[in-house]
Amino acid sequence: MATQPHLLVDDGELTDIALIPGDPGRVDRIAGHCNEAETVAQNREYKVVNASYEGRELTICSTGIGCPSAAIAIEEMANVGVETFVRVGTTGALQSGIEIGDMIVATGAAKNEGTSKRYEAVEYPAVPDYDVLSALVDSAEANDEEVHVGPIASDDAYYAETESYVADWEAAGMLSVEMEAAAVFSLARRKGLRAGAICTVDGNLVEGTQKGTATEEDELPDKAKNNVGRAIDIALSAATEL
Repeated sequence: MATQPHLLVDDGELTDIALIPGDPGRVDRIAGHCNEAETVAQNREYKVVNASYEGRELTICSTGIGCPSAAIAIEEMANVGVETFVRVGTTGALQSGIEIGDMIVATGAAKNEGTSKRYEAVEYPAVPDYDVLSALVDSAEANDEEVHVGPIASDDAYYAETESYVADWEAAGMLSVEMEAAAVFSLARRKGLRAGAICTVDGNLVEGTQKGTATEEDELPDKAKNNVGRAIDIALSAATEL
């Protein structure tokens, strides 16, 4: 099989499981929790690293922002043998009482994006694999972490999330909104592969809190100061069971 055109990886170079953050910088952060990390390739928004965590060989690959670039990553990793995908991302809460620093494990993702609709009708559900979902929840409990478990929304237009959109999502019981899970779940299901997602809350759209900045670090609650690191630990722990 030819080298994949965007990830620049070949058959057999990756492992059977991949942790997939959006941010390329988070690839290094996840790798920092592992040992024997080695960069495989880097191109555009995609950074690919192989690593080991507690004896489990795994791949870490960034997907960039949004469903189109995430779908490219899933397609190309699937082409070279990756079978399980765990999204480790950030998300904006849509329900009162969900705080910055909380974590959400998705049971499904509303398709408020265009990529999955190029593959299938909107009526087909974007849902995670049960084993991946269960491993994330079980790992959170084993780490004495509480997580919110429920449906989220995936949206294409970060700056077009109007008050009416937010009110609709809130009324529908969506826990949060992010930009990749619907495509990740849909493609994995269609290919007979496994996927799940754990996201840390970086703001609450209902309560009007937005992503924090470095200057606000001292004002954040303790659980928010290392929220991504805590989600990484849960995802890595789940990977050892998958």
